Amino acid sequence: MEKQSKNKIDENDFEDKSIYKNMNDLELNTLEYDKALIYDKRSYFQYYWSLLKKKHLILFTFYPQNDYNLITLKISLFLLGFSLYFTINGFFFSDDSMHKVYIDRGVYNFIYQIPQILYSSVVSTIINMILKKLSLSEKNIIELKQEKDETAFYEKSKNISHYLVKKFLIFFILSTFLLFFFWYFISCFCGVYVNTQIIFIKNTFTSFALSMVYPFGLNLLPGLFRIPALRDEQKNQKCLYKISGYVAMI
Repeated sequence: MEKQSKNKIDENDFEDKSIYKNMNDLELNTLEYDKALIYDKRSYFQYYWSLLKKKHLILFTFYPQNDYNLITLKISLFLLGFSLYFTINGFFFSDDSMHKVYIDRGVYNFIYQIPQILYSSVVSTIINMILKKLSLSEKNIIELKQEKDETAFYEKSKNISHYLVKKFLIFFILSTFLLFFFWYFISCFCGVYVNTQIIFIKNTFTSFALSMVYPFGLNLLPGLFRIPALRDEQKNQKCLYKISGYVAMI
C-alpha cells in the first residue's frame, strides 16, 4: 500500500515537471505562489525579458515566441497601433497649437509639443490595450490547456473556438473601420494644414518612440518584488509576490 502511494506521488511529480517544461512565459508569470516557488527558477533578467516581450510592441510582434497568438493578428495589431498614433496626435492639435506654429514660423518647438506628445502616447496606449483584448488568444488557449478532464476539455474547446471566432470577427470589422477612418482623418488633416505636416509627423514618431522606450524602464519594477519573494528562505512572501503581479499589469 505504501509502495503504491509512493509510486502515485512520483507519477504526479513527474507529470508536474512535464507540465512545467511546456509552460510559456505567461503561464510561468501567472503561477500561484506555492507553484512558483517550486517551478519558477528564472533569474531576474529572464523574468524581465519575459515581460518585455509581452509589453514592447515591436518585440511582441516580430520576436519569435511561443505565446499562442496568431502572427497575422499581431502584425495587424502593430499596423493598426502605428496608424492610431498618427490619428491621436492629429486630434491633439488645437487652435492654440496651430497659432504657436504660426508664431514660430513653422519651426519645430519640442518643449511646447511635450504635453501633446505625452497625452497622445497615453491615449494611444490605452486604446491599444483594448484592441489587444479583441485580437489575442493566448489566455483562452492557456485556460483550455489547464483543463484536465477529457469531457470538460472537449466542451470547453468548442466554446473557446466559437468565442475566438466571434472575437476575431469583431476585431476584423473594427480594425477595417478604424483604418478607413484613420486614412480619411490623416488625409484631411494633411490637406488642410499643409504647413503643419512636418510637425505632425515629428510628433507622431516622437510619441511612438516614447511608447517603445518606456517599457524598458517600467518592466524593471515587477522583478524587484517577485524575485526576492521567490528566493526568500522562509518562503512566506506571498504578499510581496502578489504585489509583483499587480505591478506587472501596469
